[in-house]
Amino acid sequence: MAPSHACPLCEGDGGQLIVRRPAWRVVRVVGPEAAAFPGFYRVIWNTHVAEFTDLADAEQSQCLRAVAAVERVVREHLRPDKVNLASLGNVVPHLHWHVVARYTHDSHFPAPVWAAAQRPADAQALAALQARLPACDAAIAHLLR
Repeated sequence: MAPSHACPLCEGDGGQLIVRRPAWRVVRVVGPEAAAFPGFYRVIWNTHVAEFTDLADAEQSQCLRAVAAVERVVREHLRPDKVNLASLGNVVPHLHWHVVARYTHDSHFPAPVWAAAQRPADAQALAALQARLPACDAAIAHLLR
């Protein structure tokens, strides 16, 4: 299905590209939207579809296996207190899954990352997480190559 309007996930990677496969790609979200959440990844279906059920059964399985693999690596390398998984598509109606490492010390916890901050960000904790991202990125790319 072609988008009826400009789609940022069709026009660009949607973040820092970690791995691209024929059907999907994994990116790490960068910039202001991820500043308080360094372990914020997306699994993006390459073809423009809006809903998970737009995929064939085998494609659904392939997509969820990629989401699970990203979660597994995030848990191993970033050691979050919780991993949030979400597929919303209200703002960008192109199928993508958010895989977000969450910590009890993060500025929004336990609320969703899109809610209002509940406390100031912990700069020291964020810096420590940032330092671990290259190894996490490399592990995701290696596992899903």
